[in-house]
Amino acid sequence: MLKIPGYEGGPLVRGDAHLDDPLFWPVHLASCLRGEDAQRAAFGADWDAAMELYRTLSAEHEWPVFSVPLCSGHTIYVVYRNFVDEWGVDYLIHQPAWAEAETLAVVDGHFMGPGMAWPELLSAARQSATDDIGDADARLLLLFPTLGDALLPDDAAATLSTSLADLTLIEEPSEVARMLLENQGQWAPARWRSAGGVWTNDGGHSYRNPCNTFALPEERLLEISSALHGGSSIAARLNRATD
Repeated sequence: MLKIPGYEGGPLVRGDAHLDDPLFWPVHLASCLRGEDAQRAAFGADWDAAMELYRTLSAEHEWPVFSVPLCSGHTIYVVYRNFVDEWGVDYLIHQPAWAEAETLAVVDGHFMGPGMAWPELLSAARQSATDDIGDADARLLLLFPTLGDALLPDDAAATLSTSLADLTLIEEPSEVARMLLENQGQWAPARWRSAGGVWTNDGGHSYRNPCNTFALPEERLLEISSALHGGSSIAARLNRATD
């Protein structure tokens, strides 16, 4: 059975087999597909099959986990948390020197986020990996629900559309990409800023807003920022400095 340090939950199992199912992606992105038009565009005639897949993903006896390794040695875990009446998706980040994983974002009725800015999402998606999930399109769509960025670049929709076209059977991926970026997550799009290598935002529900009482400590914010942008971990830098 899989274990994530410090994560209290149920029976964690690898969910990688779902990544080859084109229907998995609109199901995974459902929290960002608001309204009948968005759902119709994403699911088309596959609504019944999508609901069956949703029931599989949310089964109490197996909690699918998807691992997205970063160049820094950190791993982002996407966990389908299947407690009875408390279903949700947790986005965690961990590296071996930490006693327990930290939460980046939570997608459920008591959502927390955003967890990433657009440049971080793109960087995390494109970091090469030999273990677990290495496909950049899959990484982008897996992590997309953590996004909350009020200042998107002009090519964001085209980038997202390409990933949707490569991995799904959605007939109009550009239209669905536009809808996803309009909603992004359950939270309002946040404004991000960088100071001293630390990326923070102004989101009222974000662990990466230092003004929130529940925000992550500054050292964690710095290390997470570095990891998402493709840098090495603080622990790795310290080890190199003492060699």
